[in-house]
Amino acid sequence: MISLRKLFGKEDKFFDLLEASAMEAETSIKLLGNYLQTRKNTGAPVNIDEFVQSRRKDKKITQEITEALAKTFVTPLEREDIEALSFALYRVPKSVEKIVERLMIYPGQLPCDGIQRQAELLDKAAAAVVYMVKQLRKGPQIDKISEAQDRLQWAEGEADKVMLELIKDLYNGPYDAKELVILQDLYEMVEKVVDRCRDAGNVVVQIVLKYS
Repeated sequence: MISLRKLFGKEDKFFDLLEASAMEAETSIKLLGNYLQTRKNTGAPVNIDEFVQSRRKDKKITQEITEALAKTFVTPLEREDIEALSFALYRVPKSVEKIVERLMIYPGQLPCDGIQRQAELLDKAAAAVVYMVKQLRKGPQIDKISEAQDRLQWAEGEADKVMLELIKDLYNGPYDAKELVILQDLYEMVEKVVDRCRDAGNVVVQIVLKYS
């Protein structure tokens, strides 16, 4: 099996940038977990500057990838694959920032426990994505990628179940119509971040299959 590095040279720039983007996505999700824990313990809103900085940092990485593609003749992966993965990874911190913006302006008692359950699964999904992206520089190792994808799909499936349980609690809980709509929207926004992780994982799988 010919490794991608031997096939395309020893250019690590794109792998470095993609891995940095994946880790920034993971960082944003960890920040969400910390935010929820602090909100639960203190009941007070938390400054969102860290989330903004995380998203900006990942946006800068995405721009670096775009600029590098324009200046580099030979790339370790096909250009459209690099662009697709870069875009998929950037959507994670961007979506997390939107969630926190909503949480900041929610006037009611936030059910942090429920969203924390979602965030824990998000963390597992992000870890799987980071692992998958880091495998790319090692060449097409479909077995390892498949194992990570299984973990990612498990996290997505469990997140779906948690969201349904949370919505069921909403329907049967002491919430007025406005609270029900707002909280359901928040739960669905968190679930969407899991989908963003899945999308990034799917891009990695497609890349690996292409070079297997």
